[in-house]
Amino acid sequence: MKKLSLAMMKQLAIRLGYQKAMHSHSAKSPKYGDISRWLTIAKSLVIALLLTPMLAHAWPWSMDMANQISVKPQESVDPANPGMNPFPKRSVPVPGTATSSIEVKDRDAAFKLVNPVPADKKSVDMGGRLFGIYCVPCHGKSGTGDGLVGAKLILQPWNLTSSNDIHPWDSKDYPDGYIFGMMTFGGAVMPIYAIDLSPTERWHVVNYIRTVLQKKAPVASAAQQTK
Repeated sequence: MKKLSLAMMKQLAIRLGYQKAMHSHSAKSPKYGDISRWLTIAKSLVIALLLTPMLAHAWPWSMDMANQISVKPQESVDPANPGMNPFPKRSVPVPGTATSSIEVKDRDAAFKLVNPVPADKKSVDMGGRLFGIYCVPCHGKSGTGDGLVGAKLILQPWNLTSSNDIHPWDSKDYPDGYIFGMMTFGGAVMPIYAIDLSPTERWHVVNYIRTVLQKKAPVASAAQQTK
Protein backbone atom coordinates (compact mmCIF):
# COMPACT_ATOMS: atom_id res chain seq x y z
CA MET A 1 0.00 0.00 0.00
CA LYS A 2 2.85 2.29 0.85
CA LYS A 3 4.58 1.50 -2.44
CA LEU A 4 1.35 2.20 -4.29
CA SER A 5 1.01 5.57 -2.60
CA LEU A 6 4.57 6.48 -3.49
CA ALA A 7 3.95 5.53 -7.10
CA MET A 8 0.79 7.61 -7.26
CA MET A 9 2.59 10.59 -5.73
CA LYS A 10 5.37 10.23 -8.30
CA GLN A 11 2.86 10.15 -11.18
CA LEU A 12 1.09 13.20 -9.74
CA ALA A 13 4.37 15.09 -9.49
CA ILE A 14 5.19 14.26 -13.09
CA ARG A 15 1.81 15.49 -14.26
CA LEU A 16 2.06 18.68 -12.26
CA GLY A 17 5.49 19.35 -13.73
CA TYR A 18 4.18 18.78 -17.27
CA GLN A 19 1.25 21.14 -16.73
CA LYS A 20 3.62 23.75 -15.28
CA ALA A 21 5.85 23.45 -18.29
CA MET A 22 2.87 23.78 -20.62
CA HIS A 23 1.66 26.81 -18.70
CA SER A 24 5.03 28.52 -18.96
CA HIS A 25 5.16 27.74 -22.69
CA SER A 26 1.71 29.23 -23.27
CA ALA A 27 2.73 32.31 -21.28
CA LYS A 28 5.57 32.87 -23.75
CA SER A 29 3.39 32.37 -26.83
CA PRO A 30 2.10 35.97 -26.94
CA LYS A 31 5.66 37.19 -27.28
CA TYR A 32 6.16 34.84 -30.22
CA GLY A 33 2.90 36.10 -31.70
CA ASP A 34 4.07 39.70 -31.41
CA ILE A 35 7.29 38.88 -33.23
CA SER A 36 5.36 37.10 -35.96
CA ARG A 37 3.01 40.06 -36.33
CA TRP A 38 5.89 42.52 -36.65
CA LEU A 39 7.58 40.29 -39.21
CA THR A 40 4.38 40.26 -41.26
CA ILE A 41 4.19 44.07 -41.14
CA ALA A 42 7.84 44.35 -42.15
CA LYS A 43 7.31 41.99 -45.10
CA SER A 44 4.30 44.01 -46.23
CA LEU A 45 6.32 47.24 -46.11
CA VAL A 46 9.14 45.68 -48.13
CA ILE A 47 6.69 44.43 -50.77
CA ALA A 48 5.02 47.86 -50.93
CA LEU A 49 8.39 49.57 -51.39
CA LEU A 50 9.25 47.15 -54.19
CA LEU A 51 5.92 47.66 -55.97
CA THR A 52 5.83 51.47 -55.69
CA PRO A 53 8.43 52.09 -58.43
CA MET A 54 6.59 49.70 -60.73
CA LEU A 55 3.29 51.50 -60.26
CA ALA A 56 4.99 54.87 -60.77
CA HIS A 57 6.98 53.59 -63.79
CA ALA A 58 10.13 54.57 -61.92
CA TRP A 59 12.25 51.53 -62.62
CA PRO A 60 15.39 52.32 -64.66
CA TRP A 61 13.96 50.31 -67.57
CA SER A 62 10.45 51.80 -67.41
CA MET A 63 11.30 54.54 -69.92
CA ASP A 64 13.40 52.48 -72.32
CA MET A 65 10.80 52.77 -75.10
CA ALA A 66 10.69 56.56 -74.73
CA ASN A 67 14.40 57.18 -74.22
CA GLN A 68 15.75 55.70 -77.43
CA ILE A 69 18.75 56.64 -79.52
CA SER A 70 16.45 57.97 -82.23
CA VAL A 71 16.17 61.72 -82.61
CA LYS A 72 12.98 63.11 -81.13
CA PRO A 73 10.87 65.82 -82.78
CA GLN A 74 12.55 69.23 -82.57
CA GLU A 75 15.62 67.65 -80.97
CA SER A 76 19.10 68.59 -82.08
CA VAL A 77 21.25 65.90 -83.66
CA ASP A 78 24.35 67.59 -82.28
CA PRO A 79 25.06 66.51 -78.67
CA ALA A 80 27.20 69.61 -78.21
CA ASN A 81 24.21 71.84 -79.04
CA PRO A 82 21.13 70.24 -77.45
CA GLY A 83 17.69 71.69 -77.77
CA MET A 84 15.49 72.65 -80.66
CA ASN A 85 17.08 73.29 -84.03
CA PRO A 86 16.54 76.80 -85.37
CA PHE A 87 14.51 77.14 -88.52
CA PRO A 88 16.51 77.70 -91.72
CA LYS A 89 16.82 81.27 -92.88
CA ARG A 90 14.07 82.57 -95.18
CA SER A 91 11.83 79.63 -94.17
CA VAL A 92 8.06 80.11 -93.93
CA PRO A 93 5.43 77.89 -92.27
CA VAL A 94 3.38 75.66 -94.55
CA PRO A 95 -0.41 75.42 -94.25
CA GLY A 96 -1.88 72.45 -92.46
CA THR A 97 -4.77 70.20 -93.41
CA ALA A 98 -7.76 72.13 -94.68
CA THR A 99 -10.46 71.16 -92.19
CA SER A 100 -12.85 74.07 -92.46
CA SER A 101 -13.02 75.07 -96.12
CA ILE A 102 -16.79 74.78 -95.73
CA GLU A 103 -17.82 77.08 -92.92
CA VAL A 104 -20.59 75.45 -90.96
CA LYS A 105 -21.64 76.48 -87.46
CA ASP A 106 -23.25 73.33 -86.11
CA ARG A 107 -25.14 70.18 -87.13
CA ASP A 108 -28.31 72.15 -87.80
CA ALA A 109 -26.43 74.27 -90.32
CA ALA A 110 -24.77 71.20 -91.81
CA PHE A 111 -28.21 69.61 -92.23
CA LYS A 112 -29.04 72.20 -94.91
CA LEU A 113 -25.82 71.72 -96.90
CA VAL A 114 -26.02 70.28 -100.39
CA ASN A 115 -23.41 67.70 -101.32
CA PRO A 116 -20.94 69.51 -103.61
CA VAL A 117 -19.13 66.32 -104.71
CA PRO A 118 -20.65 64.20 -107.50
CA ALA A 119 -21.14 60.56 -106.49
CA ASP A 120 -19.10 59.18 -109.37
CA LYS A 121 -16.95 56.03 -109.24
CA LYS A 122 -13.84 57.94 -108.21
CA SER A 123 -15.60 59.59 -105.28
CA VAL A 124 -17.32 56.38 -104.15
CA ASP A 125 -14.05 54.42 -104.31
CA MET A 126 -12.26 57.06 -102.26
CA GLY A 127 -15.14 57.13 -99.78
CA GLY A 128 -14.92 53.35 -99.44
CA ARG A 129 -11.22 53.50 -98.59
CA LEU A 130 -11.80 56.24 -96.01
CA PHE A 131 -14.79 54.37 -94.60
CA GLY A 132 -12.60 51.31 -94.09
CA ILE A 133 -10.08 53.37 -92.12
CA TYR A 134 -12.28 55.60 -89.96
CA CYS A 135 -15.73 54.01 -89.83
CA VAL A 136 -15.36 50.22 -89.98
CA PRO A 137 -14.00 49.86 -86.39
CA CYS A 138 -17.39 50.97 -85.02
CA HIS A 139 -19.92 50.58 -87.85
CA GLY A 140 -18.39 47.42 -89.31
CA LYS A 141 -17.73 46.58 -92.95
CA SER A 142 -21.44 46.02 -93.48
CA GLY A 143 -22.26 49.41 -91.97
CA THR A 144 -24.82 47.86 -89.61
CA GLY A 145 -22.96 48.84 -86.43
CA ASP A 146 -21.30 45.47 -85.82
CA GLY A 147 -17.70 46.68 -85.66
CA LEU A 148 -15.26 45.25 -83.13
CA VAL A 149 -14.94 48.57 -81.31
CA GLY A 150 -18.66 49.29 -81.55
CA ALA A 151 -19.41 46.02 -79.76
CA LYS A 152 -17.66 47.37 -76.65
CA LEU A 153 -19.59 50.65 -76.54
CA ILE A 154 -22.58 51.25 -74.27
CA LEU A 155 -24.59 52.59 -77.20
CA GLN A 156 -24.44 50.55 -80.39
CA PRO A 157 -23.29 52.56 -83.42
CA TRP A 158 -26.01 53.44 -85.89
CA ASN A 159 -26.98 51.12 -88.68
CA LEU A 160 -26.02 53.09 -91.79
CA THR A 161 -27.80 50.77 -94.20
CA SER A 162 -31.40 50.76 -95.42
CA SER A 163 -32.10 47.81 -93.10
CA ASN A 164 -32.25 50.19 -90.15
CA ASP A 165 -35.47 49.52 -88.20
CA ILE A 166 -35.56 53.03 -86.72
CA HIS A 167 -35.49 54.93 -90.00
CA PRO A 168 -34.85 54.00 -93.65
CA TRP A 169 -32.43 56.89 -94.19
CA ASP A 170 -34.87 58.82 -96.31
CA SER A 171 -32.99 61.57 -98.13
CA LYS A 172 -35.62 64.13 -97.11
CA ASP A 173 -35.47 63.38 -93.39
CA TYR A 174 -31.78 62.53 -93.33
CA PRO A 175 -30.08 64.35 -96.19
CA ASP A 176 -26.42 64.17 -97.07
CA GLY A 177 -25.79 67.21 -94.88
CA TYR A 178 -26.96 65.25 -91.84
CA ILE A 179 -24.30 62.57 -92.34
CA PHE A 180 -21.71 65.26 -93.09
CA GLY A 181 -22.65 67.07 -89.86
CA MET A 182 -22.31 63.89 -87.78
CA MET A 183 -18.80 63.33 -89.10
CA THR A 184 -17.94 66.98 -88.57
CA PHE A 185 -19.29 67.47 -85.03
CA GLY A 186 -19.59 63.90 -83.73
CA GLY A 187 -22.38 62.43 -81.67
CA ALA A 188 -23.11 60.72 -78.33
CA VAL A 189 -20.32 58.15 -78.72
CA MET A 190 -19.03 59.13 -82.14
CA PRO A 191 -15.83 61.21 -82.19
CA ILE A 192 -15.25 64.28 -84.31
CA TYR A 193 -13.63 63.54 -87.67
CA ALA A 194 -13.28 67.13 -88.89
CA ILE A 195 -9.63 67.00 -87.83
CA ASP A 196 -8.87 63.74 -89.63
CA LEU A 197 -10.90 64.22 -92.80
CA SER A 198 -11.09 67.27 -95.00
CA PRO A 199 -14.58 68.44 -96.07
CA THR A 200 -14.12 66.87 -99.50
CA GLU A 201 -13.09 63.56 -97.94
CA ARG A 202 -16.17 63.64 -95.70
CA TRP A 203 -18.38 64.11 -98.77
CA HIS A 204 -16.64 61.12 -100.37
CA VAL A 205 -17.65 59.03 -97.35
CA VAL A 206 -21.21 60.32 -97.68
CA ASN A 207 -21.27 59.24 -101.31
CA TYR A 208 -20.01 55.77 -100.37
CA ILE A 209 -22.66 55.37 -97.66
CA ARG A 210 -25.44 56.46 -99.99
CA THR A 211 -24.34 54.50 -103.03
CA VAL A 212 -22.92 51.27 -101.58
CA LEU A 213 -24.38 50.78 -98.10
CA GLN A 214 -27.82 52.25 -98.73
CA LYS A 215 -27.88 51.51 -102.48
CA LYS A 216 -29.70 54.73 -103.19
CA ALA A 217 -29.59 56.72 -106.38
CA PRO A 218 -27.07 59.54 -105.90
CA VAL A 219 -28.57 62.94 -105.19
CA ALA A 220 -27.51 65.63 -107.63
CA SER A 221 -24.55 67.54 -106.24
CA ALA A 222 -24.48 71.30 -105.85
CA ALA A 223 -22.25 71.59 -108.89
CA GLN A 224 -24.69 69.53 -110.98
CA GLN A 225 -27.67 71.53 -109.73
CA THR A 226 -26.12 74.81 -110.93
CA LYS A 227 -25.64 73.51 -114.47
